[in-house]
Amino acid sequence: MGIVVTETKQKTIEKEISLTGVGLHTGKDVTLTFKPAPANTGLAFKRVDLEGAPVIEADANYVTNTQRGTCLEKNGVTIQTSEHVLAALIGLDIDNVILELNASEPPIMDGSSKFFVEAIEKAGIVEQDAFREEFVVTDIVAYTDEDSGSEILVMPANQYQITTMVDFGTKVLGTQNATLNQMSDFKEEISTSRTFSFLHEIEMLLEHGLIKGGDLNNAIVYVDKPLSPETMEKLKVAFKKDAIAVKPNGILDNLTLHHPNEAARHKLLDVVGDLALVGTKIRGKVIANKPGHYINTQFAKKLSKIIKNERRNNVPNIDLNQPPLMDVTQIMAMLPHRQPFLLIDKVFELSDQHVTATKNVTMNEDFFRGHFPGAPVMPGVLIVEAMAQTGGILVLSTVPDPENYLTFFMKMDNVKFKQKVSPGDTLIFKCTLITPIRRGICHMQGYAYANGKLCAEAELMAQISKVKND
Repeated sequence: MGIVVTETKQKTIEKEISLTGVGLHTGKDVTLTFKPAPANTGLAFKRVDLEGAPVIEADANYVTNTQRGTCLEKNGVTIQTSEHVLAALIGLDIDNVILELNASEPPIMDGSSKFFVEAIEKAGIVEQDAFREEFVVTDIVAYTDEDSGSEILVMPANQYQITTMVDFGTKVLGTQNATLNQMSDFKEEISTSRTFSFLHEIEMLLEHGLIKGGDLNNAIVYVDKPLSPETMEKLKVAFKKDAIAVKPNGILDNLTLHHPNEAARHKLLDVVGDLALVGTKIRGKVIANKPGHYINTQFAKKLSKIIKNERRNNVPNIDLNQPPLMDVTQIMAMLPHRQPFLLIDKVFELSDQHVTATKNVTMNEDFFRGHFPGAPVMPGVLIVEAMAQTGGILVLSTVPDPENYLTFFMKMDNVKFKQKVSPGDTLIFKCTLITPIRRGICHMQGYAYANGKLCAEAELMAQISKVKND
């Protein structure tokens, strides 16, 4: 497993766009507005009908209920049926958008992602000045729900792919499969597939006063039992129809299937929307057998936890016995720092986007004389300084005459210290660009590792400035 920073830029929408409709379960009119969001924002809902307009990020850890769609809750504020709109954003390869709602639930529209896809395309899609992270699957990760017999797994693949297999044990629906081999096919192959229900479920929902926004145009109803006159009358009232009948293929009338396997395709759409809650793009093939919102979101939670741990413990794989890319003499030819303030010894990797370097921490360091004599610990600020010097190699490698430049700190954010560093430790530093280098400004994520563990991390911004020779 691994988190990689790709060369692909993050994306948002060009301008805001709104849709209005009815919430499936609330029956209330609702306006959904897609708004552009800065890089690294992710996908998030904003309840503009509530005081303070609270924001709920599309995060698997906020899932509270999966009975009739995926419900998110944060600080007592809820978003219901989040999956169809999130699937549209993932299907169009978008990273950052704020979804403003004036109710708890996006409009159901026709029960698919089609109208959301059309709105997003109308708003336009633009690249942003930041690189995208991807979770690269190298081992199989699986989740099984013993009660339902549902299972979902992800295995290594060159791109994000999904296969769903559904079997509801009914003659009317039977067994269906659907596959999406590349996300660029989402619009054509998956986005128009509508939500569906069985007659026995509809009866139960009507009794509980749910599906108030239900209409034969936004849900395929599979008739899995005889349709009694009493149920017929209830459905006429609920769906505001004068007459209701069953088609030869076992669905209620007024709907024509878009695909013979539309149910399996809609289940795939749900998987795309629910796995959006992982919060990181996935490079791997997902196989879901009898998927549902519960197992989808449990799997999303499992993946997000793995990703969090990977991010923390993603120790660069460096063979310290191999000759380095740059030794200390070559480093001094590039960096202006000198003993006792040169805090890196070797550079092992250097690309357009990242750099890795090491430092052997010895008892001879000047700072150990005053930093806890008798219990020497490397000062955290010097670990961050060493990270910055590592980043300095990255930014100075972009100019032909690095010896004529100095590097200055501009900003430090989200600095965290996890483990202490003692004499005898070997520090490994990794700095990766968050945004491309522009005008000598380097914005990067830095990590420091020792003894196979993350010991410090920080978001750093530095600028190189040419030395003025008078």
